[in-house]
Amino acid sequence: MIEVVAPIEQEGTKAVVRAWLKSVGDRVEENDPLVELETDKVAVEVPAPAAGVLREIVLHSNDEAAPGAVLGRIAPVVDVAEPEAQDAARLEHGRGAPAQAHHERPSTSLQMSEAGERKSLDPELRLSPAVKRALLQRNLDPQQIEGTGRGGRITRADVDRHVEVASAPAASAPQPSDASIASHSIPHDRMRLRIAENMLNSVTQAPHVTAMFECDFSAIIAHRARHKDAWTRQGVKLTYTAYLVAAAAEAMKVAPAINSRWHADRLEIFDDINVGVGTALGTKGLIVPVLRQVQRLSLQGVAAGLDELVERARAEKLTSQDVKGGTFTISNHGVSGSLFASPIIINQPQSAILGVGKLEKRVVVREVGGVDTIQIRPMAYVSLTIDHRVVDGHQTNGWLTRFVELIENWPLD
Repeated sequence: MIEVVAPIEQEGTKAVVRAWLKSVGDRVEENDPLVELETDKVAVEVPAPAAGVLREIVLHSNDEAAPGAVLGRIAPVVDVAEPEAQDAARLEHGRGAPAQAHHERPSTSLQMSEAGERKSLDPELRLSPAVKRALLQRNLDPQQIEGTGRGGRITRADVDRHVEVASAPAASAPQPSDASIASHSIPHDRMRLRIAENMLNSVTQAPHVTAMFECDFSAIIAHRARHKDAWTRQGVKLTYTAYLVAAAAEAMKVAPAINSRWHADRLEIFDDINVGVGTALGTKGLIVPVLRQVQRLSLQGVAAGLDELVERARAEKLTSQDVKGGTFTISNHGVSGSLFASPIIINQPQSAILGVGKLEKRVVVREVGGVDTIQIRPMAYVSLTIDHRVVDGHQTNGWLTRFVELIENWPLD
């Protein structure tokens, strides 16, 4: 028997089996997608380590899978394409009557009709391979599932959420103290549970302190207006977040300890600046893809890297490598309308997180030729939440001072 094992290196606090893509008795080829695992950060497919027949499933859906855990076992055989061999394997494991001869699945989107026959779905749904498999496995009609992806597309998370809600056992809800209060319950999905666990661990472990500055975005607005069209023609989307990432990396020079990790006996200061950017996934939660070695990138390089990461995050195509190794995080919570948030929970084991609020026009006082003037400027609150074990107020304010200086004095060319 050849063992199918969970990856030794996985990003996230825990991994669970989300779904098996093959059943016991099915023929598999080497590197065929075999089983999906989910951590609090990403979902990954574990491929078949060899060709053969899936003989045993050891860990089933929702079972926790530790690194290196045996997920299942494959029996290598010379020829398992004959229907009799597959039927024997199915009967051996109690799957009932001999099955029909295996046929390759069509490449188009499929669903199961009430008679058990496959039929084509609306091609406009543009379902991903992972979503197609999940719909087929659970005999679901995609027309009954609300899509939260770009353009209303159905994601794998939408399918999981639909299944969890549909399969939740009916239970008599406790009567509220005020009978006039109506309510309904929504089961927690795995990502929300992992986020809750991580947030609680962070605030329990690290003493959070937040400092706040105000920042004038006039200079980067002018720079972006001058360059965004030309960069777009080159295939690079220039966002405000790119400026934030680039300025944060430069600000590390005045307070390197911001880019560090606390250990019981030492402080580990990183030479590479790997910036994670919080990316919202609708009601599912958020994920933090990491842009690596930002200190080596130009603004255009930062913009191109961010665009690729965010697109793959929203399409649920990130790998474990895309969300690991971060040394600093940015939460641009202003994109959803928030002026200020405090404290923004540190992404452990990092030492700090930058928060950026909503950009809005405000009346400010500026000195011109020695005379105070009242002006209207595009302003935003920026905050740095730090682990107070690592740095103090002096370093925190020094970092923010430099960050604001860079944003407000960004050169036009």
